[in-house]
Amino acid sequence: MTNIAVTTWSLEQSAPADLLPATAPEGDVRVVRSEVPSPEFSRFLYASVGGDIRWTDRLGWSYDRWRAYLERPGVETWVAYDRGTPAGYVELEAQDDGVVEIVYFGLIPAFRGRRIGGYLLSYGAARAWDLADRRPGLAPTKRVWLHTCSKDGEHAMDNYRRRGFKLFDTKVEEEAEVATPGPWPGAFPA
Repeated sequence: MTNIAVTTWSLEQSAPADLLPATAPEGDVRVVRSEVPSPEFSRFLYASVGGDIRWTDRLGWSYDRWRAYLERPGVETWVAYDRGTPAGYVELEAQDDGVVEIVYFGLIPAFRGRRIGGYLLSYGAARAWDLADRRPGLAPTKRVWLHTCSKDGEHAMDNYRRRGFKLFDTKVEEEAEVATPGPWPGAFPA
């Protein structure tokens, strides 16, 4: 197995005013919170969005591990729908001292390049800033952060910066190169 160098960039917003929202895309695009923790649905989103960019860390999670994670206070999944079809998602996780991480964000490949990503990221970041309003007992959000890496889509970093996220850390590490898992073999063009 070969190794590849992967650059990981961490970005943040330190105030709600840092968010630079994207305009809503044309058509019937809506973002809805997935309020019922569903391991099946969350795994579908994870595999469908990340399959072509080698998201693999959660593929081995059991049903019980997914459920336990999704039921944690301060974990929210927001799903973008294009004419009723899931197009992508953003997953938020409250951390200590008013910090919220955008743990996962992305679009299913068929929905990329249609101006949905900027809108979904804007919506998700806004929901990170008002997370404590929906979750009594959580500290008000003071910081929203995320990470992206050189394996992510070519427009990811530009989207984060256009939404007002600022770079605060960069790391380069060697990782084992893995095959593109896809939601199923052959789902993506070579």
